Amino acid sequence: MLKMSLVGHQSPPFFRRGPTPVARLLALVALCLVMLIADLRFRYLEVVRQALSVVTYPLQMVAKAPVDFVRNATVYFATLVEVQVENADLRRSQLEAAQRLLRFEHLERQNEELRRLLGMARSVEIHSVAAEILYDAPDPFARKVILDKGAHHGVVTGLAVVDAYGMIGQITRVYPVQSEVTLVTDKEQTIPVQVERSELRGVLVGGGKGLLEMRFVTADSDILPGDRLVSSGLDGIFLAGLPVARVVSVEPDGEAFLRVLGEPLARVERAVQVLVLGRATPAPPRPLPSSALDLSADSVESGDSAGEAKPE
Repeated sequence: MLKMSLVGHQSPPFFRRGPTPVARLLALVALCLVMLIADLRFRYLEVVRQALSVVTYPLQMVAKAPVDFVRNATVYFATLVEVQVENADLRRSQLEAAQRLLRFEHLERQNEELRRLLGMARSVEIHSVAAEILYDAPDPFARKVILDKGAHHGVVTGLAVVDAYGMIGQITRVYPVQSEVTLVTDKEQTIPVQVERSELRGVLVGGGKGLLEMRFVTADSDILPGDRLVSSGLDGIFLAGLPVARVVSVEPDGEAFLRVLGEPLARVERAVQVLVLGRATPAPPRPLPSSALDLSADSVESGDSAGEAKPE
């Protein structure tokens, strides 16, 4: 009886058997081939691919970030080391180029000064000695410098010292291989000058601070700011016509005189290459002492007596 009831009974759906796995695989492969051929033919999946690329792009960036970070850090540190080395090389090259440029500029200035000095030496047509300023004299109360030429080179006291622009001072002390120059700005230095425009004569005195003062100028004198002062040569020491200063101010000094201030034309505080100018005429001989004069007079008288006695 039980057996008869089971003959017409069907199994539950859970136990139903579908297509075999092989059949399913073949169906899926066929479907994929059809879709592939259709996409290659009609490109109907292009929109799907673009949408998928947009959706997966953030995931791709997140996955690629560690690799990019490591790569960029490696490149950054390698570039940083290279840049530091290049900067060190460039700084060293820049310093070397700056040193060469300074030397070239210094040599160019020296050559220009020497050319101007040679031009001045030709214009004055007297014996001159080229010299170089070594250092300032160790006297804080005077404006003096030391030259590298002395008595051995023909330098004597009283000679004028000029640079390419004008007079800077006077030789006041001579050593065998060096000499001392008192600058025109020294308070003890006086130079007889005249105004180049009006030929007005006066005495120029150093002010000690870069300016010069022309003294003994009467109130009715023809002198104006901008006039050039040159040496007059009346003292027999300085050559006439050497540029000395330019007038910067003319002010009344009382009722009878004017206070005239000038600035040196020469680079008094900055000159390096200078010329020591000789005298146009030889200096007068020094007067003999009184004892020497007596001896010379006695010798002259004895010579006259002998000359008178000889004819007899």
